[in-house]
Amino acid sequence: MKKAFVNSLKPGEAVDDNFVLAEKHVSRKKTGGNYMTVALSDKTGTIRGVVWDNIEKLRDEAAAGDFVHVTGNVSEFRGALQVVVKSIEGRSAADVNPADFMPAARRDPEAMFEKLKNLSLAMTNDHLKSLVQAFWKEERFVEQFKKAPAAKNMHHAYLGGLLEHTLSLALLADRVGDHYSGIDRDLLLTGAILHDIGKIKEFVYERRIDYSDEGRLLSHIVIGVAMVQEKIERIPGFPANTAMRVKHMLVSHHGNREYGSPEPPKTLEAVMLNYLDEIDSKINGIREFMDNQDTNTGWTGFHRPLDRFFYKGPPAVWPVAGDE
Repeated sequence: MKKAFVNSLKPGEAVDDNFVLAEKHVSRKKTGGNYMTVALSDKTGTIRGVVWDNIEKLRDEAAAGDFVHVTGNVSEFRGALQVVVKSIEGRSAADVNPADFMPAARRDPEAMFEKLKNLSLAMTNDHLKSLVQAFWKEERFVEQFKKAPAAKNMHHAYLGGLLEHTLSLALLADRVGDHYSGIDRDLLLTGAILHDIGKIKEFVYERRIDYSDEGRLLSHIVIGVAMVQEKIERIPGFPANTAMRVKHMLVSHHGNREYGSPEPPKTLEAVMLNYLDEIDSKINGIREFMDNQDTNTGWTGFHRPLDRFFYKGPPAVWPVAGDE
C-alpha cells in the first residue's frame, strides 16, 4: 500500500515507496561516466530524481511507464524538490493500487457527458448537430473522450480532464454566444465541443499522462481536423463553407503560431473560441496550483509558467500575536 505521495514529500525525508517511472534518461557527466535522471509520478503529481551510482544495473530495472519501487532521499536542487535515488525495482500491476497513480476529475464523468450531450442536442443547425452526434454515436470514441486528460501538465491534467474542459468551454460558449450580434451560436458551440478531440490520441493515459508517438509527430490539432473531416465526408450535403469554418476553429484555437496554431483566428467564432479556451485553461491551471499550496498563507509560491505569485486572499482566521 502506498504511504507517501509526491505532494507530501519534504526536503530531508527518506523515500521508500511505489511510483510510476514517468521518464528515464541516461546522460554523460562532464567528468566522465553516466548518470540517470528520472521522473516519478503518482496521482498527486511528479517529482524529478537523479541516480548517480549503479547506472548500468538500475537503468535496465524498468522502462518508462512501469510501476517501480524507489528508495532514496528528498533534496532541493535549483529551487525544486528532487529525489536522490539509491535503488529502483520494477513492480507488477498486481502489486499496486492503480488508483494511487492516476489523478482523476472530481466530477462524475457520466453526469458531465450527459450535460454536454444535452447542450449539443439543443442545436438548430441540422448539419452541425449531425456532425457532433456522429461522434457521440461512436462507442469507442465516447469511452476515450470520457477518460482522456486535456493536457500533460498545464490544465485539466487528469483523467476526465478533456471532458471537464470541453463541458466548461461549451457552457461558456452557450452563455456568451448570444451576447454579441453576428455570432453563429451553433458554430461556436460545435467548435467548443470539437476543438480538442484530437487529444484522445495525442496522449497516453493508462499509467501516466504523456504524449503518444502520434501526438508528438502530429499534435492534437492535426489529428482533430482529420477526425472532423472523416465525419463530415459521411454527412450528405454538408456545406463546404461550414466545414471550412469548423476546421478553422480547430486550427486556430491556440491563438497564434507561437502556441501551436497553424493559423490565427480569422472569424468571430474562432476569436471567441480562442479567448474562452484560454480563460478556462488558465483558471483551471491556477486553481489547481492554488489547491496544492500552503493553506496557512494568503500567497502561493512562484508560478513559473505565468511568471508570478498569486494572492489567495486572507486566511479564514489569522493567528493572533502571542497565541500558543
